[in-house]
Amino acid sequence: MAIQGMELFAVAVVILLFIMVLKQFGMTEPLSLDDDSADSDLELAMVRHQPEGLEQLQAQTKFTRKELQSLYRGFKNECPSGLVDEETFKSIYSQFFPQGDATTYAHFLFNAFDMDRNGSIRFEDFVIGLSVLLRGSVTEKLRWAFNLYDINKDGYITKEEMLAIMKSIYDMMGRYTFPCVKDNAAFEHVEKFFQKMDRNRDGVVTIDEFIETCQKDENIMSSMQLFENVI
Repeated sequence: MAIQGMELFAVAVVILLFIMVLKQFGMTEPLSLDDDSADSDLELAMVRHQPEGLEQLQAQTKFTRKELQSLYRGFKNECPSGLVDEETFKSIYSQFFPQGDATTYAHFLFNAFDMDRNGSIRFEDFVIGLSVLLRGSVTEKLRWAFNLYDINKDGYITKEEMLAIMKSIYDMMGRYTFPCVKDNAAFEHVEKFFQKMDRNRDGVVTIDEFIETCQKDENIMSSMQLFENVI
């Protein structure tokens, strides 16, 4: 696998890998239009965590009621309790990268979805994030990506945070890449990232700097459109 433009890769990989998780959950099949709402209500009553009402989730996302019902069935099949813990999340990602170690990247991605920081992803967290990644505007997607890279959630991306993300991506991809990755490749890419993103040279990247720079990059903008309306 050639490694070029890791700044672009780091932004686009979130969406690409999430599509893989959807396939694992069986959620990219065509959505049924004849779901029975009574059956759905019964299913909701049988799980440990009951999600918010469909009407509320429909208002919070860009999915229809029928789509939400179908998504919930797929989510429940993989996670009968109605919750996804971090170990389950990591195991799903590891299946797609047997040649590498996806543990750290999956940890960062899990934290981006675990909005209330309680150690599990609820169905609500799942579909709200999914709605942004697949049907959100470019700005919404970039805000979501920024939240992923802002590991400590203080509103800034530091070099240390971006280096941790980059290293986790290299670890996930493994050693079998072409051309071969140099030992200091992650550090070099972080330096390039900050040269491009850190407009005022204060050592951190703000969300405004991140969004403005990405919106001016044609490759990143193209990548944001690749996975729209997958479901």
